Amino acid sequence: MELFEAILIILLLIIISAVISSAEISLAGARKIKLQVLANDGDIRATQVLQLQEKPGRFITVVQIGLNMVAILGGMIGESALNPYFVQLMSQYTQSNWVESASSWIAFTMVTFLFILLADLIPKRLAMTYPEQIAMKTVGVMRFCIFIFKPLVMIFDSLANGIFRFLRVSTVREDNMTSEDIVALVEAGAESGVLKAQEQYLIENIFDMQARTVTSTMTTRENIVFLDRSFNQQEVLDTLSKNSHSKLLICDGGLEKILGYVESHTLLTLYLTDSKVALTDPKLLRKSLFVPDTLSLYEVLELFKSTGEDFAVIVNEYALVVGIVTLNDVMSIVMGELVSSEEEQIVQRDEHSWLIDGITPLEDVMRALDIASFPADENYETIGGFMMYMLRKIPKKTDSVLYDKYKFEIIDTENFKIDQLLVSLRKDFQEHSAPN
Repeated sequence: MELFEAILIILLLIIISAVISSAEISLAGARKIKLQVLANDGDIRATQVLQLQEKPGRFITVVQIGLNMVAILGGMIGESALNPYFVQLMSQYTQSNWVESASSWIAFTMVTFLFILLADLIPKRLAMTYPEQIAMKTVGVMRFCIFIFKPLVMIFDSLANGIFRFLRVSTVREDNMTSEDIVALVEAGAESGVLKAQEQYLIENIFDMQARTVTSTMTTRENIVFLDRSFNQQEVLDTLSKNSHSKLLICDGGLEKILGYVESHTLLTLYLTDSKVALTDPKLLRKSLFVPDTLSLYEVLELFKSTGEDFAVIVNEYALVVGIVTLNDVMSIVMGELVSSEEEQIVQRDEHSWLIDGITPLEDVMRALDIASFPADENYETIGGFMMYMLRKIPKKTDSVLYDKYKFEIIDTENFKIDQLLVSLRKDFQEHSAPN
């Protein structure tokens, strides 16, 4: 074989190997979601790639057949065609016995170098950078190869499947995306500049709604402002002047007997024309929506949407009222600090310490302090609950708990309830950077 012919054949084999290598990596790295979008837009090649991803056995088999055949042919041609020329070249300078062996190694090294660089590294790196584009460009070639080598593919694929069944190993590709996967993608998008910080904040908070129960954002029982059915006009006005809520519960002797709720502006409007308005007037009193305390915020939002309400009373398993929640409370979880005008529950005093309200949800504390998880967090929902769980007693001032990198110290209590905590970074961690 002439040298020129040998070089052309080796270059052809390199091109074939490059196509197969890039197809292998691109098919594995192509994102199913992006391909599905292209397929929905009518791109047949994207549909073909998705079909190969669902059953990759035949594709992997033909890839291995192709790569091994090309490698063997490349080695044979490189050895037989290039070796004589190197022997002739080196013999001009020396007649030593090692010339033939050395020329063989040089031919082998050159061919291997070319295959590694041009048929492996470069195409695979391109395929990793542009997986969907290259997968769609090479899918036609690979489908043709699968058809040509169909008998061999069927034999090897059947043998491999038999071995996997014997070992009870599943070979089905799982492309199920979880909320954690989406949050990770959002974080990566924010770091790369594709998403703004506000957009990342909103998306992550939406997923928080599925994990949080309604009790994490409710107005607790002791803070509920209500009107008793026996209140006269002056008592009602005094209550409204002290607490400017848009909706107020109407009770009969206390929260254990809720009759409904009234709109403050409607009540005040009626007082302008009639000073003897009854709080239980059917034209004024609206039926309250009751929800269990086990619902997630997302479920409460769906309930508000289906009922047309934006205010609900929360009860526990013993049918006791534990709090109330409004549509604004639910949406504040999504919008959070972007729109919140209320007093912050977490205030950073300095670089190493924070003041945190006892009713602050665990999720907010975890985010502010960069804590991955709290122990047995299924038993409580607030940072105050965490302290009671860890202390195993009724809390009092100066009680403290060491957890993770922090010291949690109670600085104020009210009626056995933890009102405020001082959280400080422990001294042995202060030389490291603390979360902002």
